Amino acid sequence: MALPPILAERLRLPVIASPLFIISNPALVIAQCKAGIVGSFPSLNARPISQLDEWLAQITEELADWDRKNPDRPSAPFAVNQIVHKTNDRLEQDIELIVKYKVPVNITSLGAREDVNAAIHSYGGIVMHDVINDRFARKAVEKGADGLIPVAAGAGGHAGHLSPFALIQELREWFDGPIALSGSIANGAAILGAQAMGADLAYIGSAFIATQEANAQQDYKDMIVASRGDDIVYSNLFTGVHGNYLRPSIEAAGLDPDNLPVSDPSKMNFGSGGNTKAKAWKDIWGCGQGIGAVKSIPTAGELVQRLSDEYEAAKAALAAKTALTAGKHLMAAE
Repeated sequence: MALPPILAERLRLPVIASPLFIISNPALVIAQCKAGIVGSFPSLNARPISQLDEWLAQITEELADWDRKNPDRPSAPFAVNQIVHKTNDRLEQDIELIVKYKVPVNITSLGAREDVNAAIHSYGGIVMHDVINDRFARKAVEKGADGLIPVAAGAGGHAGHLSPFALIQELREWFDGPIALSGSIANGAAILGAQAMGADLAYIGSAFIATQEANAQQDYKDMIVASRGDDIVYSNLFTGVHGNYLRPSIEAAGLDPDNLPVSDPSKMNFGSGGNTKAKAWKDIWGCGQGIGAVKSIPTAGELVQRLSDEYEAAKAALAAKTALTAGKHLMAAE
């Protein structure tokens, strides 16, 4: 199945910037879309709900103005993330605003609801659903999701434990719709690797935390630049759902990253610290294993340019290797 036109025709690079709790804001989303990738934010970042109305108006108007002034380089579509879970008592109000502004791409997480998908489909929007395994993926598609975001091992924030190779392989046995792979993708070669594996798009989050537009503390951005894959800790202590977090932020909260207790998954609380006084996202900072590729704190546009350059270089290198191999086989046949 081909990508929907809104994703196939308006992206400079096959990337969705993942919605970052607290961190994603209109400035970051607009910069990402202008640079040619899908920019996104969690609806719950806009508090109170009146601010969500303001954010959607701002993003819609600024991107429309950009498109009028740059017809040869239109913006990519933007996306909004909805937590489809019983703890989100604002979901129905948020969906009303999503429909009002006809948000082109919607990312749903922690649950799937047919009525939510139907509301988005009513104006022609598409739904991409976060999943960590094949079982959840099948449920999401059964309830009307258009595409899947397999969150594999190594992804920042809430993440699964399966290798991306295993996860994509299982999904592609039965699903031919859009797939955006999440998990340790922070350079252009990894984007190409995700496509070679069977994904259509790469889903990138952690690298955008360390950008100038991101609403993250400077210490958080500096910590990402200074850290490597070994500095990521996988735990469910902080929210009840397993996720990846920066080891130095856990240590700064007075906890031992190597001896964290296990939290009760039935007591999920996405804004608290679970069994600790430290709060997830505010004190304990989420991040993926791919951050070894992050060496500085650029603008979002500069980061997209780096990713694009690396992506094109990786494609050229692969083409050269393929041509060399083909030449060797031809010589051997002669």
